[in-house]
Amino acid sequence: MGINNITVREIRQQDNAQLEQVIRACFHEFKIPLKGTAYEDEETPRMFESYQKNNEVYYVIDADGEVLGGGGVKPLKDFEGSVCEIQKMYFSPKVRGKGYGNLLFEKCMKAAKELGYKQCYIESAPQLKAAIHIYETHGFKHLDGSLGNTGHFSCGVWMIKDL
Repeated sequence: MGINNITVREIRQQDNAQLEQVIRACFHEFKIPLKGTAYEDEETPRMFESYQKNNEVYYVIDADGEVLGGGGVKPLKDFEGSVCEIQKMYFSPKVRGKGYGNLLFEKCMKAAKELGYKQCYIESAPQLKAAIHIYETHGFKHLDGSLGNTGHFSCGVWMIKDL
C-alpha cells in the first residue's frame, strides 16, 4: 500500500502521541542508547508544547493524518551567540529513502535562517548513517566535541554549519 498526500507542516497538539511513538521506535530499531539521548527527554512526549516560542519551530511529515516523522529548530541550550540546534529529527521506516527527510531538513535550515540564526548545530548518533550523510551533503562540518548543554551525552557525532 502506497502512502499518498504527504505534507510537511508545523506540529499540532494532536500529533504528540504519534510523534513520540516514531521517535522512540527509532532508538530500538537502530540500537541507540536510551540514556543520554532524546529517548528520555521530558519534551519527547509533549513536542507541540516544547516548540511554542518565537525563535523555534517543529515540523512533522503528515501522510493522510498519520504522523511519520519530524524535525525542529531551537536555540542551542546554554550557549552564547545566535546558534540553533536542529533536533528531534526522526522518521518512520514508511517514509525513509524517499526524500522526505531531506525535504524536512531543508525546511528546518530555511526556518533557522529566517529566525535569524547565524549557525546551525546538530548532534547525532553514529548509528544514523543516512542522517549524517544528509548533514554532510548540506555542508555541515564535524566537530571534535559537543557544544552547549543538550544533556545528550550518548550522542557521539557533533556537526556545525554557518547559515
